[in-house]
Amino acid sequence: MPTDPYDDLHLDTLHVAATPDDDPRLAQWLQGVARGFHEGVLPDDRLTSWLVEAREDGQRLRGAWVRARVPGESPYAVATLCSWTGRVNLGAGRLLPLHMVSDVTVAATHRRRGLTRRLLTQDLADAAARGLPLAGLTVSEGTIYGRFGFGPATRRRALEVDLSDGLPMHPGALGSADTGRVVLVDPGEGWPAVQRVHGAHLARTRGEVGRHGAYTTRLTGRRAPGGGPDRSLRLALHLRSDGEPDGAVHYRVHAQERTHEVEVLALEAADPRTTLRLWAFLAGLDLVTRARQDRAPVDNPLDHAVLDPRAVRTTRLDDGTWLRVLDPPAVLAARPWGADASFVLDVADDLGHAAGRWRVATRDGAAEVATTDDEPDLRLPVDVLGSLVLGGTDLRTLRAAGRADVGDAALERVARAFDGGPVPTCSLGW
Repeated sequence: MPTDPYDDLHLDTLHVAATPDDDPRLAQWLQGVARGFHEGVLPDDRLTSWLVEAREDGQRLRGAWVRARVPGESPYAVATLCSWTGRVNLGAGRLLPLHMVSDVTVAATHRRRGLTRRLLTQDLADAAARGLPLAGLTVSEGTIYGRFGFGPATRRRALEVDLSDGLPMHPGALGSADTGRVVLVDPGEGWPAVQRVHGAHLARTRGEVGRHGAYTTRLTGRRAPGGGPDRSLRLALHLRSDGEPDGAVHYRVHAQERTHEVEVLALEAADPRTTLRLWAFLAGLDLVTRARQDRAPVDNPLDHAVLDPRAVRTTRLDDGTWLRVLDPPAVLAARPWGADASFVLDVADDLGHAAGRWRVATRDGAAEVATTDDEPDLRLPVDVLGSLVLGGTDLRTLRAAGRADVGDAALERVARAFDGGPVPTCSLGW
């Protein structure tokens, strides 16, 4: 009989409704995550705040623990993964449930044993069984998750903005003076308004994902990165003429020897003009000569609104959200489509969740999807389908890269159909 490759380990799923006193493995799991990402030992208040976040999300924790430790051996989990259900905008305001995966770690002492595969394949199977159509994550390493069917679907752009001249913009970029005003608000007290802004931003932004519990902690100032209340966090709200908030920017100002720099932690708005008005507010901060934003849109009106295009500089551009299709008919029927077409799609999936062949008939931006035995027009693996879902990657580019098998006769009509809206962007990491 085959031996259990994990007979020296205890693999289990934890419930965040428990307390650390009831189940000490909760603290051991979180310390295992911190160790996996090379953080120090976390203090007790971090465990407390993390449990609040995890319960807000309804997280499911998976982990592995050594059964028989030698004297002095750490009790921390040697493999970790968590997941919860969020929402993603597929375009045209169409929100779909998203199985969000995070905190995937394996201790250096237990690598090359297939623990990531064990935890992740079980987690994806459970998500598929619950009827979730799509899974997503953001990654610290780009070579791991393609083998599990995830493909990069958005791009992550970091900006450096020169504010030394006040960031002058073209006439008309900011609209008239009576279109609203900016007010400074305590981050905690302003959170309900921020949530309303986020709802509007999520509804209009293709590729955006609903915020999870960690953002409540970060953006209310409840806890600073180093522990304790975040006393350097600032919040500015943009209010419409009727007083309703339609934009929010969270930021910190870092004092340096000769200049000050503003770190933009989050900037969301209900429309592009409000986004520009918030940037104009940041440019007016005393002593500040530069701004940095880590997760900015690739297709950004700021690039074209400023008089000096060199004032806005991209310092990083790489992968953002990775998506993994679990239910192709549900995902394809939910996304918007750019042109009327009919084609047969064949998807290969080593894990089996998305494998199959379907006829996709698109008309007036919607699609009908039905199984078929007809010869396919387009063959691709499931990770490539993940890259196509949000429209952030052109099918022509994927064929040129050898990732999609589609003939010349079908290429143009299928590529036009897949292009269903603006360039996707996601401001979150998880």
